[in-house]
Amino acid sequence: MPTYDLYANDPGAPLWQVPATGAARFSWEYDEGRDRLLALYQKGKDKQWDGQKRIDWDLEVDPYDPLGTPDESISIYGTPHWARMTDRDKGELRKHLASWQFSQFLHGEQGAMVCAARIVESVPDLDAKLYSATQTMDEARHAEIYARFLHEKIGMLYPVNDNLRSLLGDTLRDSRWDMPYLGMQVLIEGLALAAFGMIRDTTDKPLPKQILAYVMQDEARHVAFGRMALRDYYKQLTDAELREREEFVIEGCYLMRDRLRGVEVLENFGIPKTEAEEYSERSEFLALFRQLLFSRIVPCVKDIGLWGKRLQQAYVDMGVFDMSNSNLDLLMAQDEELAEKLDAERFAAEEEARVSEVEEAIEAGAKP
Repeated sequence: MPTYDLYANDPGAPLWQVPATGAARFSWEYDEGRDRLLALYQKGKDKQWDGQKRIDWDLEVDPYDPLGTPDESISIYGTPHWARMTDRDKGELRKHLASWQFSQFLHGEQGAMVCAARIVESVPDLDAKLYSATQTMDEARHAEIYARFLHEKIGMLYPVNDNLRSLLGDTLRDSRWDMPYLGMQVLIEGLALAAFGMIRDTTDKPLPKQILAYVMQDEARHVAFGRMALRDYYKQLTDAELREREEFVIEGCYLMRDRLRGVEVLENFGIPKTEAEEYSERSEFLALFRQLLFSRIVPCVKDIGLWGKRLQQAYVDMGVFDMSNSNLDLLMAQDEELAEKLDAERFAAEEEARVSEVEEAIEAGAKP
């Protein structure tokens, strides 16, 4: 079924065209590069995988409870609206919310694919071009996987959220070659990683857990790439140039924080926009969620050298300043380990099942 037939809301025109600016840069030096970045490029090649084969698409998904996350995570939980809902209504709401979340993941991954391709085009260093090429393939795989999950397992999509669309547009319209790094690798990818991790760690459904764990394994490399490249480059910038980038980060963080309300879903259930926003702001679960979402962004921004007083104050105002002390390397290592552990458990169980089948066949054949 065409995607347009599955949208819960009108997505508008089928194509969104963002005017491209900035130069395409070629490098004629083919025998030099930063050892750390070339090692990450090698890892990017070694860790390629096929989303059709690594993920068990035969796993069943209940479209009315696709994620199995606690109902307390729903902003209207415990309100009069929730009390009036039938079990069928609540199942429909869970379906819409999961569709909305994974649709934003899908649209973000397409944006990441475009930004990674833009980095290949515009970054001046060949080692960064090589790694960005592997990331472009990673993001294509992620978009493929999220699209398949939404089409085959949920059967519904939502249009791109206005705030995500705005940040993508700002990132892609900027002519400076480092801005796709900053907008995508640090802000959008950092926030997505935290959102993926929250669902990965709370879902009791094996298929979304697989999808998120394997995607996060790739994303850990992407954030590492952004940190390496930007940390090196930002050491060369003037204070004025750094402040410009800090302003971009501040605006982007506010946009990303406001992206996560899911107000358009509640509006589809007859709840006025203003009331839906109030429920989102008052939800204790979503307040904690919003804080955790910045656990990947704040320490990364500090690490790459964007840590002026105005940026710090913005994080104080958002209530996420303490996230600057998060151990980003540990979080990324855990993402990789969880994916490897999930693989080991899955394939060990499959191997055990195959051995049992062979033993049963031998036993059956031995009977007279």
